[in-house]
Amino acid sequence: MTTRRSRPGRPRHVPDSGTASPREQILDAAARLFVSQGFAATSTREIADHVGIRQASLYYHFAGKDEILVELLRKSVRPTTDKVEKILNQVPPLDYETALYLLVLVDVRTLADVPHNVGMLYMLPDVTNGEVYTEFRKEHEELARAYADLASKVASEKVLEGVSLKQLGNMLIQQVEGVIRMRTEMMTEGDVRRISCPEAWAIASSCLRICGVSQEKIQAANEVAVDMLDDFLEDRVRELA
Repeated sequence: MTTRRSRPGRPRHVPDSGTASPREQILDAAARLFVSQGFAATSTREIADHVGIRQASLYYHFAGKDEILVELLRKSVRPTTDKVEKILNQVPPLDYETALYLLVLVDVRTLADVPHNVGMLYMLPDVTNGEVYTEFRKEHEELARAYADLASKVASEKVLEGVSLKQLGNMLIQQVEGVIRMRTEMMTEGDVRRISCPEAWAIASSCLRICGVSQEKIQAANEVAVDMLDDFLEDRVRELA
């Protein structure tokens, strides 16, 4: 007979912090601490203290620090991967340049909006060398495959002769993830480095350029993708941050 582990009871003394749920408050506090002082250096007690709850209450929402980390990492990828099918369905047939351009814009927005620039966690050895990172790597690779699939349909023969599709997909995703470093520029406490529309468009254009797409097709893709972007985001494209 299998004995089931009892789940911790419902947390008590959770402070009222506007509309954010206790779970979201925990994720926000953990993101701030992980990015500022490192994953290994942060304890669940510190996270709970920042939220204003007991450490035991944190375990009602998450099994531990590893589970919090995985959820934070997914927030930097899932909003984009969840829209890949919609992009393919709504972009005009065979207009793969626009589909790739739009995918980049959506991904830029995901990385630009994720709280406390948690994409920085990709760069921390205590994160990438841990076993928990393997859970996230699968989702990250899924996004890279989406880039590679679209790249295979727009890349020139010359480009495809020089690199494999997997390499090309990784090159594109690395280009987009430059947003993570951009957000660290000139940041002060409480300040937010915003990614402007021209910057987002430049990143998308550079991805198509890497694939060997002509400037004329890049411009055409920009015009269609920018008009479509509002359908994929909660905020308007002119407020891209």
